[in-house]
Amino acid sequence: MNYPLISEYVDAIRSAEDNFDKLSDLRPVLDGNGTPIMSSGNFAVVFKMRSERDDKLYALKCFTKEQEGREEAYRQIADKLEFVQSTYLAKVRYYDHELFVDTNSSDDSEFPVLLMDWVEGETLDRYVRRNINDTYALEMLTYNFSRLAMWLLPQPFAHGDLKPDNILVQADGSLTLVDYDGMYVPAMQGQKSRELGSPDFRHPLRTDADFNEHIDDFPAISILLSLRLIAADPSLLDNYGASDRLLFAKSDYRDLSSCTLLKNVFPSHDVDINTLVSLFTIADMHKSLSHVSFRLLAVRKPQKPEKIEILSTEVTEDDLANAVEDEFGAKYSKDGKRLLKGVNIKEYNIKEGTKVICNFAFMEYKNICKINISNSVTKIGACCFMNCYLLKDVKLPNTIREIGMGSFFKCLSLAHLDIPKSVSKINGNPFILCKCTIASSSPCFVVKDNNLYSADMKKVISYRTNKSKIIIPNSIIIIGKSAFAWNQSIKTIQIPTSVKIIEDGAFLRCDSLQDIYIPDTVLCIGDSAFSIDGLKSIRLPYAEFNGDIILGKNKWCDGFKIIMPHGSIQRFKELLPKYKNQIVEETIF
Repeated sequence: MNYPLISEYVDAIRSAEDNFDKLSDLRPVLDGNGTPIMSSGNFAVVFKMRSERDDKLYALKCFTKEQEGREEAYRQIADKLEFVQSTYLAKVRYYDHELFVDTNSSDDSEFPVLLMDWVEGETLDRYVRRNINDTYALEMLTYNFSRLAMWLLPQPFAHGDLKPDNILVQADGSLTLVDYDGMYVPAMQGQKSRELGSPDFRHPLRTDADFNEHIDDFPAISILLSLRLIAADPSLLDNYGASDRLLFAKSDYRDLSSCTLLKNVFPSHDVDINTLVSLFTIADMHKSLSHVSFRLLAVRKPQKPEKIEILSTEVTEDDLANAVEDEFGAKYSKDGKRLLKGVNIKEYNIKEGTKVICNFAFMEYKNICKINISNSVTKIGACCFMNCYLLKDVKLPNTIREIGMGSFFKCLSLAHLDIPKSVSKINGNPFILCKCTIASSSPCFVVKDNNLYSADMKKVISYRTNKSKIIIPNSIIIIGKSAFAWNQSIKTIQIPTSVKIIEDGAFLRCDSLQDIYIPDTVLCIGDSAFSIDGLKSIRLPYAEFNGDIILGKNKWCDGFKIIMPHGSIQRFKELLPKYKNQIVEETIF
């Protein structure tokens, strides 16, 4: 059968009331120029229609090319989907000899149409690109697609051309499959597929004989894995994607072991990614997934991020000039959200509604014994309780998200402090010269031997054990800002080869240290990292320096040496000219 031109369909749709048989209640929805709203593909053109009977919107598909077996296939599809109750699918009805078209392209004048419920939304690929900088939107899309996949793959039918262009994302984030030209239903068992789907999403070995309920398995896991990877690292879309696909191309499917993308992302610290890569590999090997594995398609539902108001802990002259004083003389910002300057009394209650305790707010207040922090406070600034020698009673509420550098510096009377589970950020070492015991309920931090580390034990934040010999755990990659500062007990220290970064002031004023060996694995050393009085020798690696690593008026011992790696002495004399007389080259035996 020959079919009309698109322009001929447009003319027929303009006079819909005269040209339909059973669907005479349908009228075209027009754009601003009075033209029927439509979209076209390889085999058909789709018009947006409205029913005058129930005011409901529909998608009307009119065919432009012949497909063998299409008429019977759509009858079978419509019969099957009539009894499927799911928002993932649109209702489909096939009408033969329904639309009259005045055409020169065919001897016929009455042509079949496919009527579907109209789904308002955008294609999945457009949604991804529009929301590429919105992590929550991408994670939620991944979660919603995983739910769709877990529903679809165990069904006795299959979409047959699963790809982002055929998945619409609605305003509420829900997903609906469209374009059922390649669909398989049980009534088609033993038949050959009418189309194979997009090469960038179908299994590389799929043929027209592969026509069963499993033909969606491979594209589903390919799409789901792509979405999860993009949500974790949006830059992957620019690096590996293209305008007509997500991350994977047909060339990747031929040999997954050679796929550059998989080599770069697997194995991962993300359990979902590891699981999906494994399922992807299985689907590639077998063209399908077992029913047992469908439940593994589930990914974690993301938590909607809170909108966090960014309030500075810095206090300016303008802040103080416009401050509001309470009855005790404490100064707050005009909106009451920032405590700018505390008060030197025995006990003080921070006002409800306060969000931030600013830097140095109570510094040197030697009368203060007890601070009651309100449940509204989310951030404690740097050095805010510094040198509060009598402070012995302070409880951090489970609203605190951030603790500043040196916030409890030399709080000599403080016996114990709990880091609440809400804390996700600690800027440097809060506990310099503070002898209190600490505990952590935060999933981001762990306490071992009264020392504070990141939860993964890759960063030491506050080392507080009074031992003369220190062996840093082999898992540590970063020695944090002022992590060991003012620890007078340390005489020797062993820095493992796992360490890559030593941050500013890491060993500042550890004056009992005499000899330090820094392995060549260290790549970066911060300012004043080793400003130590009485240092005899320090062996430096071939590292980058943020500044002068030994700043300060050091009381060096006689014969103080800075030992350099073999072959690097000239470079270091240029980098550290003020120490050129102390620089010697490492002896090679």
